[in-house]
Amino acid sequence: MDDIRFLVYDPGHFHAALVFKEMYHGASDTFHVYAPLGSDLLAFLQHLEGFNTRPKKPTSWNLQVYAGCNPLDRMLQERPGNAVILSGRNRGKMQTIRECLAAGLHVLADKPWILSLDDLDTLRQSLDLAEQKELVALDIMTERHEITTILQRELVQDPDVFGTIQPGTPEEPAVSLESLHSIKKKVAGNPLRRPATFFDVEQQGEGLTDVGTHLVDLVLWILFPGQPVDAFLDLNLNSAKRWQTTVDLEDFSEVTGLSAFPDYLKRQVRGPMLNYYCNNSLSCRIRGIHVNLTACWNMQSPDGTDSHFATFRGTRAIVEVRQGGTAKPRTHQLYVRPYHEEDLPDLRKAVKRRCKMLDNHYRNLELHEEGSELRISIPDRYRSGHEAHFGVVTRQFLDYVMGRQRLPGWEKANMLAKYRLTTAGVHLARGGI
Repeated sequence: MDDIRFLVYDPGHFHAALVFKEMYHGASDTFHVYAPLGSDLLAFLQHLEGFNTRPKKPTSWNLQVYAGCNPLDRMLQERPGNAVILSGRNRGKMQTIRECLAAGLHVLADKPWILSLDDLDTLRQSLDLAEQKELVALDIMTERHEITTILQRELVQDPDVFGTIQPGTPEEPAVSLESLHSIKKKVAGNPLRRPATFFDVEQQGEGLTDVGTHLVDLVLWILFPGQPVDAFLDLNLNSAKRWQTTVDLEDFSEVTGLSAFPDYLKRQVRGPMLNYYCNNSLSCRIRGIHVNLTACWNMQSPDGTDSHFATFRGTRAIVEVRQGGTAKPRTHQLYVRPYHEEDLPDLRKAVKRRCKMLDNHYRNLELHEEGSELRISIPDRYRSGHEAHFGVVTRQFLDYVMGRQRLPGWEKANMLAKYRLTTAGVHLARGGI
């Protein structure tokens, strides 16, 4: 197959730039960008200039840019590439994806693809269309490539370590995942500038429909590897909540560069504060297993990093990823503790055996006993970081497009299940049934 020729449409989020933080075998070093002229495009170009001119391992991308009216129509008419990268502008993204697929383009698109339960059928139709036209349509699920998550999956799938998943209850779920994100952060070493639309939940999504997409994806990926989950038969919602993070004008201006709240955000403004409804929690059942998910945003964490916590309760052990350690910024740590404390010696042997089995892929994993639990020490070389994960996902996408690997069939079913759960969860939190 000829080289993949990338297109980038309206890069309204910095994730679009992170796809191009490295070069790819099998992809042309020239790609085309179609976008309206504005701050989003300029920020994207600045990121690419930084990658091309950095002292260590600079990239060598050549950009052809169209900045003008009707960029989507222009891109689909000219089609100088065969694979499009989409990131940003969450509202309406699904329709853009559908039009790109109809035009014969492969699609690698950042989450979320849909914000409303009403768009689930359009998602299904679009995935059917991609299948019919033998196109790859993939969302960018970077968290599958975090080393602690990979190892957590290995332990949960080892019956000698984990046993089997408990059913749990709404009060004590078998699975709990929580992510806490910072509005102020740095990307590629520079303070992140966010568009004002980021604060509009009708355009960006609430916590569960946005960053919560990763949480649902990880539950399915860890509990049911290689298995399709039915979007309706396997999912049941118990309860959901939403609440706001208040943002003052000074912080809003620092993040966006704007001196006032735009008119479309006035409905969220109370006095001098913007009520940003970006936080959700959801209690649900997946194949009868009780799961709790929480996705939150605050203005800024003490060390400038996002946090991730994940607990899986088995009949033999509880496997957890927690943010911790003495390093700055704090790193994800992987812990295992026995369900019954007296079983710690047997659990230690089982975990050591699993680590030994993983030695061909992840060498020098070390086990540390800390009170009644075990911590798996992971060498720094496996901690590549969130920004590097975009390259991993893009290489996987290229393998699918170029036929080096086949896109697994379960990805389609689980994408439908994932987005049904996130959108139905927010619908329920808003008072829907």
